[in-house]
Amino acid sequence: MKSVLVTGGAGYIGSHTVQALVAQNTNVVVLDNLTTGNREAVMTPHFYQGDIADERLVREIIRKHQIDAVIHFAAKSIVSESIQNPELYFYENTEKSCHFFETVVNEGVKQIVFSSTAAVYGTAQDKPIPENEEIKPINPYGESKAKIEKYLHLMSTVHPIRWIALRYFNAAGASLDGTIGEDHQPESHLIPLILQTVLGKREVISIFGDDYPTMDGTCIRDYIHVLDLAHAHILALQSLQKDQPLKQNIYNIGTGFGHSVKEIIQTTEHITGKKIKQKIEQRRIGDPPVLIADSRYLQEHLGWKPRFSDLKTIIETAWKWFEAYPNGYKQKTRVQ
Repeated sequence: MKSVLVTGGAGYIGSHTVQALVAQNTNVVVLDNLTTGNREAVMTPHFYQGDIADERLVREIIRKHQIDAVIHFAAKSIVSESIQNPELYFYENTEKSCHFFETVVNEGVKQIVFSSTAAVYGTAQDKPIPENEEIKPINPYGESKAKIEKYLHLMSTVHPIRWIALRYFNAAGASLDGTIGEDHQPESHLIPLILQTVLGKREVISIFGDDYPTMDGTCIRDYIHVLDLAHAHILALQSLQKDQPLKQNIYNIGTGFGHSVKEIIQTTEHITGKKIKQKIEQRRIGDPPVLIADSRYLQEHLGWKPRFSDLKTIIETAWKWFEAYPNGYKQKTRVQ
């Protein structure tokens, strides 16, 4: 392999994947417009601030660094925002991604790993959810990603590309050494919001619905450590590089186990030693009651195993990051 281009490599999952690739001595180039990403999180000297739809810039990067594979993370990913502004999501996620893939394929790049989402399933009937579950997104975010998967499939019928889409569930946790973590503005993910409440940056953690058909009435999600997610992207890339037919193009990433919102709060209270004030709110539009992954094919075909995705490790690593960087990357030095 010559070099890997990682779009959205300054984002949460992208930055952890870049860190893992660099640790394996892979030459990594990051392209990120920094609208949500953080330059401080990029663990490679090869960084370009720009847009994935900037054809001239993408061509320049590919030619200069001899890119032969891409991992595409760049996207907007807030479900509530997608419901309020669907046209933005279809433009930023779908249209720009299609334009980006057209450029890289025309430049001779033949290996593509795409960051998809469990949101393509909507309210799935099977639990855990297998990859052959019918695609029925219930929000524009999920729909925007589903359309990109379809585009890649169609592209592969007329171009000699190899691609894998990874549909992952709830990313969580931080690097083990505490150097990079989760820093979104605004924050929308449950565990960071809970930890911000622990730190006194929020007065209360909102629970959106306690009347779902679950064990305690709150939504259940399959939480996957960001390091396990990063490893899955590397395994997918390695699979594309092998001179043998792909067993399939789409894989779920998850543990196969779910945790409720209340369970996450209770575990965080135990780990931090702090009582967390809670408030029950109305359900949010577009939130399925349960999302749990069936990831057996990822394990069987690519040899992936979750190593850090027990709830204790997820919350402990996230807490280590937030204790050191309570104000995120804008804080220049760690709190000792």
